[in-house]
Amino acid sequence: MKILAVCGLGQGTSLLLKMNIEDVLRDLGVEADVDYMDASAAKSEAADVIMASPQLAPLLEGHSANVIVLDSYLDKEEIKQKLSEHLES
Repeated sequence: MKILAVCGLGQGTSLLLKMNIEDVLRDLGVEADVDYMDASAAKSEAADVIMASPQLAPLLEGHSANVIVLDSYLDKEEIKQKLSEHLES
């Protein structure tokens, strides 16, 4: 599974989200390739899941990946809940 952590510029915030996603995946015992980038680059990147803010999600419409909208990139419980829901579906 490939997961993209997306922010506006593809630097600090998305890297922080990437690290939090990796922590959550470790806790869940799930292996995945996690990368980080800006929203415009993510539009053309192959992925199974894209995690983004409510402001960036509309920019990713039409992507074949499941776009998961996060209210907080820092809230590991929210990340865990939404990733778990995706994995169960």
